Amino acid sequence: MNSDPGVTSSPLSLGFSPCPNDTYIFHALVHGLVDTAGLSFRERLEDVETLNRLALEGALDVSKVSYHALGHLRDDYFLLRAGGALGRGCGPLVVTRDASSMAGLRGKPVAVPGRYTTAALLLRLFDPSLDTLLYLPFHEIMGAVARGEVAAGVIIHESRFTFPEYGLAKLLDLGDWWERETGCPIPLGGIVAKRSLGRETAAAIERALRESVLYARNNPAAAKAYIRAHAQEMSDEVCAAHIGLYVNDFSLDLGSEGEAAVKTLLARGEQAGIFPPSSSPLFAC
Repeated sequence: MNSDPGVTSSPLSLGFSPCPNDTYIFHALVHGLVDTAGLSFRERLEDVETLNRLALEGALDVSKVSYHALGHLRDDYFLLRAGGALGRGCGPLVVTRDASSMAGLRGKPVAVPGRYTTAALLLRLFDPSLDTLLYLPFHEIMGAVARGEVAAGVIIHESRFTFPEYGLAKLLDLGDWWERETGCPIPLGGIVAKRSLGRETAAAIERALRESVLYARNNPAAAKAYIRAHAQEMSDEVCAAHIGLYVNDFSLDLGSEGEAAVKTLLARGEQAGIFPPSSSPLFAC
């Protein structure tokens, strides 16, 4: 873009999930507890695949999206360096009731939590021949595996902590595979802002997001009621584990290591023909 409209005064539509890591990160931002440089937001809480599709439709000004979806969004959205989920030891898991190997899943149905999720992308990068995929909301996958409706499922979010309760066993940690394959942490989800907002507004949102993460760290009890209101079926212990797993220093700033991980994932997705290449700059600045 050759011109920049500057920081907008109109409320921005803001999408994020009801998962504890997102409500923890966005609480201070949406409740006016940090400097937003005059920006205001209309929050919309949806599961991650719904957010992916809304962003693909251009329906949200700012949103949490899967890094898989980002591969399709780069010409329309900037990636922000704060507020996302990227790290080590936090990748999707392939779980099963009775399969003994990943190769044994070929030709059998595998449930994944949405077409544009990073979980689906990682599975395709791991073994493109695993192509009999059933797209289900993430919270329905463990039940489908336990009932034998699918041979395996790729699970995310708090399912990492609860799958043994369904009598399931871990077949593969896709995050661990990614880390061994590339040496990079695993990019799960990031925050994007519409390019049409301009670089100045995108930079202001990024600064406010960083302040929101810092506020949450410095005031750990402040967001508790907000988190619990959107995670009523989770115990306090699972909520805390969820936040501890997905919120880290990369949530403050991707830094050079995080940026390299994102670019590696996008390059591999392009090489596999999963999404098209883009010449647009990834970041606003």
